[in-house]
Amino acid sequence: MEYKKLNILFGWLTFIIASLVYISTIEPTASFWDCGEFIATSYKLEVGHPPGAPFFMLIARFFSLFAFGDVTKVAMMVNILSALASSFTILFLFWTITHLAKKIVIKDNDFTTGKTIAIIGSAFVGALAYTFSDTFWFSAVEGEVYATSSLFTAFLFWAILKWENIAHEKYANRWLILIAYLMGLSIGVHLLGLLAIPAIVFVYYFKMYKTTKRGIIYAAIVSVIILGTIMYGIIPGIVKIASVFELIFINGFGLPYNTGVIIFILLLFGGIVWGIYYTWEKQKVLLNTILLVFTVILIGYSSYAIIIIRSNANPPIDQNNPDNVFDLLSYLNREQYGERPLMTGQYFNAPLDRENPNKQGKKNYIKKDGKYIVSTYSNKYNYDKRFTTIFPRMYSAQANHVSAYKAWTNFKGRSVRIINNEGESEVRKKPSFGENLKFFFKYQLVHMYFRYFMWNYAGRQNDIQGHGEITKGNWLCGIKFIDEARIGPQDNLPKSMTSNKAMNKLYMLPFILGLIGLFFHYSQRKLDFSVVFMLFFFTGIAIVIYLNQTPEQPRERDYAYAGSFYAFAIWIGLGVLGIYNFLQKKAPATISAIVATIITLGLVPGIMAKENLDDHNRSNRYTARDYAYNYLNSCAPNAILFTNGDNDTFPLWYAQEVEGIRTDVRVICLPYLSTDWYIDQMTWKAYESEPINFTMKHEQYIQGERDVVPIYERIKETIDLQKVIDFVADDNPKTKIPLQRGNEVNYIPARKVRIPVDSAKVVANKTVQPEDTDKIVSSVEWRLSANYLGKNDMMILDLIATNNWERPVYFVSAGHGNSTNLKDYFQLEGFAYRLVPIKTKYNIQNMGRINTNILYNNYMNKFKWGNISNNDVYLDENNLRTTRIIKLRGNFARLAEQLIIEGKIDSAKNVMNKCMSLLSHEKEPFNYFDTPFIESLYKANETEKANQLVEKMVETADDDLNYYLSLPKKYSSQIDNEKRMAIALIQRLTEITGRYKQTELNKKLEEKINSIFSRINLSTMQ
Repeated sequence: MEYKKLNILFGWLTFIIASLVYISTIEPTASFWDCGEFIATSYKLEVGHPPGAPFFMLIARFFSLFAFGDVTKVAMMVNILSALASSFTILFLFWTITHLAKKIVIKDNDFTTGKTIAIIGSAFVGALAYTFSDTFWFSAVEGEVYATSSLFTAFLFWAILKWENIAHEKYANRWLILIAYLMGLSIGVHLLGLLAIPAIVFVYYFKMYKTTKRGIIYAAIVSVIILGTIMYGIIPGIVKIASVFELIFINGFGLPYNTGVIIFILLLFGGIVWGIYYTWEKQKVLLNTILLVFTVILIGYSSYAIIIIRSNANPPIDQNNPDNVFDLLSYLNREQYGERPLMTGQYFNAPLDRENPNKQGKKNYIKKDGKYIVSTYSNKYNYDKRFTTIFPRMYSAQANHVSAYKAWTNFKGRSVRIINNEGESEVRKKPSFGENLKFFFKYQLVHMYFRYFMWNYAGRQNDIQGHGEITKGNWLCGIKFIDEARIGPQDNLPKSMTSNKAMNKLYMLPFILGLIGLFFHYSQRKLDFSVVFMLFFFTGIAIVIYLNQTPEQPRERDYAYAGSFYAFAIWIGLGVLGIYNFLQKKAPATISAIVATIITLGLVPGIMAKENLDDHNRSNRYTARDYAYNYLNSCAPNAILFTNGDNDTFPLWYAQEVEGIRTDVRVICLPYLSTDWYIDQMTWKAYESEPINFTMKHEQYIQGERDVVPIYERIKETIDLQKVIDFVADDNPKTKIPLQRGNEVNYIPARKVRIPVDSAKVVANKTVQPEDTDKIVSSVEWRLSANYLGKNDMMILDLIATNNWERPVYFVSAGHGNSTNLKDYFQLEGFAYRLVPIKTKYNIQNMGRINTNILYNNYMNKFKWGNISNNDVYLDENNLRTTRIIKLRGNFARLAEQLIIEGKIDSAKNVMNKCMSLLSHEKEPFNYFDTPFIESLYKANETEKANQLVEKMVETADDDLNYYLSLPKKYSSQIDNEKRMAIALIQRLTEITGRYKQTELNKKLEEKINSIFSRINLSTMQ
């Protein structure tokens, strides 16, 4: 069979293999993090978080139609979109490798059997290696934008290679037009697709011009200019110019809203049409091509019209409410996330310039009386120049970031004398530029890029998120001396580490094969090598520089670098060609090609598939959807539920928007409640949920007003919360206090506040159960302990005061996410805590009181558990972390404890058995914080089960300690906490078994703890 047909055939074969793998391992419903939001906003074409993904929404909406009315299958259809997008990425990777390999092997069209097998084999191995790679596989099985973005990157890179084949033919430029259009479309998915531009420019340069050192430099500069023009020119620039037109025509000429935008669009496209016609008439080919490229980019980019159109429809999810050109510009620029310095900026402890601390930032406009008026100016600060630097990496003043900066750099600093805010002289240590670079290399480059790279092509220790610890989230190849050199002894690894399904040992084989391909490619085709290298660099290291990430990231960020891993997969494929090139010197070409292909196929994608399958298979896992169901069904009808972040908000949005689960519950995401647009949306009716009532009106909480409300205790006695809210909402100058900068702000005049309680009312509306009537307080009284409240906390108090016990109010966690300090009045009713007029002193063991009837019914009868008890369902770190956040075992233990107190022993046993069947010790080891569960087992006379569980816990803790104590001292500081927790667990179990007279077991534990302490003492002496 001729080469061309084989190339097509095997390309589609890789596509089929990838499709079967991904579709068979997709999550059947929504996943954690942003997936729930993307699926929800796609299903109903709503407005997701900035900068939006309108084209992805359109495609996902199309795929959702194949659910054929079954809303429970919508998420699966969107996940299949990611699976197929990933499969097509693999297809284009295959054809990209064959294109590059053919240029190395084939001269004068001299195809032989050996050369054909070598080319097809190299592409097959490289494409399958990327198919089974950690990062790409993860994104391929969930409803996120990264799979579709990868497809755009792959298609763009393949398309420029197709152009290269016919560059001098008459209509070759149509490929360039197609590439430009795809770039425009990719903007509506994710900006990562644009990072293929430098590689595309180099392909064009090498094909059309004679290569020189100066030309290469110019090509690099041009590629960066083109990338910058699209990212900072076209994307925000078009909207920026439209906003100027809008301001002129509305404020200047008094015309209706959006007139300026319409006139600008008409002028823009009229100018484009004239320009294209003129350049075609005058045969100005280059200028005509440039105009066509610009035009099709705009056509692709026009998907963003969906954002502004749908925002004007006021859907339930309408993040940032970009319903006009000014808000759309803010939305595109991601202004809600703040700024990060890139080329110049401050260090983390930079004081403000004493002479000129502030400067006026961007104007923020609102509509009022037919005009646009300036509501506020964004904050801009001038820092002391002595504490600024070029290429700032250590810039965040957040306390945990500062601690991490110092830990990663072994911070010493350089002393600088300053005058502080009190006017006193102070010596402050600023980072040296060397420490700044050290953080860049150690954390941003090595930890946040190279570690991820090695996950994919060397191996992975586990999927526990790591912040530099030797036991969490490192790369691990399985070659003993390499792993030991990095993270200590590997001989006696504890079962808690080796049983993690994400421990994937690839023995560096994909990495080594990729290096072979890299050097072979460089030796054979330097220009082609430089093209692939540009793709590798700009989708990897350049992103590292651009993101300028702070430490203590809330999740692993490997998905951002998938394009770089894609480029390396090209070299993995070409590594097969390098091996073939070596073997054919010693054996027949056909035999060499077959041997090179079969060996590398087994040792690289074969091992990758075997190692990565168990931790990437998400089939039958429903945790995100079912946990969302449980959060919502923890709430009474018409409830208000305050959530804290992505994983307790986005799955709930999915559940309500797509599956229609408990749409009477109003979900309020606390971080968003600090924005005026979100507060406005809470005052709208949404499905079965009635509007939220606030005391404060829009102009009183608009951006810039009451963003931060200080507490200045002028009134010592306890006062009604409603009076506090009225005082804060009052615009009378007498209700304000001056700040050091001269402006006046509203403040809270008291710390002790109360909410009156009508006992008959709260019993009648079931806020309190009849059996708890005697526990109702006459008024809920508490103290505001913070020095100030953010707008979101202020609005919580406003809502609670205005609500007057009408609607049930819930929080997803106790003591976290807000500063209102209401936790003494929380009642756990499932996955959420209800605000009730019954006081229960909060402590770490008893976070809110419980009502056993409600909690028992929820846990035992109503809730769904996402198939977590199925041993074939793998719970990765995201799932286990969410389980820990909701304190699943602890809450089961609290329920069992209270049932025992009430004499309901059989019910307590049922509860504990349910918990152990859901989340066994083998699924996730019981730890120190689970010891109340052991006590409840003993109290319920489940002695045998308790003893068995104690022995398992001690065995696990002892196994961990054996490993910790074997580590060299240089690692001891990293595992001190784990060591202490393991010892504390055994000590605690010793106390419990002694208290419940388990003499034989207690004796064994005492011997165990004595042995541990003697080993620790010996270790210290040595």
